[in-house]
Amino acid sequence: MELPNSRTEPDGSAVLRVLSYNIRSMRDDTAALARVISACDPDLTLIQEAPRFFRWRKKLARLAAASGQVILSGGATAAGPALLCSLRATVERTEDVLLPLTPGLHRRGLATAVVRFGGARLGVVSCHLSLRKDERYEQAGMLLDRVADLGTEHVIAGGDLNERPGGRTFQRLAERLQDCWATVPWGGEYTSTPAAPHQRIDAIFATKGIKVLGCGVPQGHPGVTDTDLRAATDHLPVLAALRVPASQP
Repeated sequence: MELPNSRTEPDGSAVLRVLSYNIRSMRDDTAALARVISACDPDLTLIQEAPRFFRWRKKLARLAAASGQVILSGGATAAGPALLCSLRATVERTEDVLLPLTPGLHRRGLATAVVRFGGARLGVVSCHLSLRKDERYEQAGMLLDRVADLGTEHVIAGGDLNERPGGRTFQRLAERLQDCWATVPWGGEYTSTPAAPHQRIDAIFATKGIKVLGCGVPQGHPGVTDTDLRAATDHLPVLAALRVPASQP
């Protein structure tokens, strides 16, 4: 099954391609990374581990430009998560959120935005949750609070959860939101590691009113090669096609 291309429907709804990708601070083959993202042709890219230090904005801007997008929000100001978008998007607002810091652990945050595609208005959140299970569970609650606080009927959230679907943090999210891969699986399932995929720790979620058309690792997708997937970073990306209803007037 091929994922649908992006489009705006006559009723004002929008079919969007959404990509979630941990890019390991662009420490690997950035040309391969850009090729993978470009081949997926996303309207929204939910980034984790964006560059956070020297000239981080310039590095992220180069990746956005190389893949036909612009920076929407995040990066170092969100402690790593970031959002990129295509020029189809009309941006309403953005906000970078820093989560509470646990001493001795890495600071975490959320990159958030409210955007429109045609008549569809939606919130978007990129996250990268903690390696420690108790902190990770609390961060999932904060993520769900942020989803509710965006003030939009429809929300897409995703990122590197650092947990498999059987874990209680993953289940906490899946109880409130659609786990897009579990709803309509497409492509590959496992996101870690590229050389020997064996676990799904990256995911895209959507609120109930969004129709999932397909979601998974874009292995075999036109233009996406196994060589580039292995060279680009230490995670595999997740690509979803979603139909977002038109917003109520």
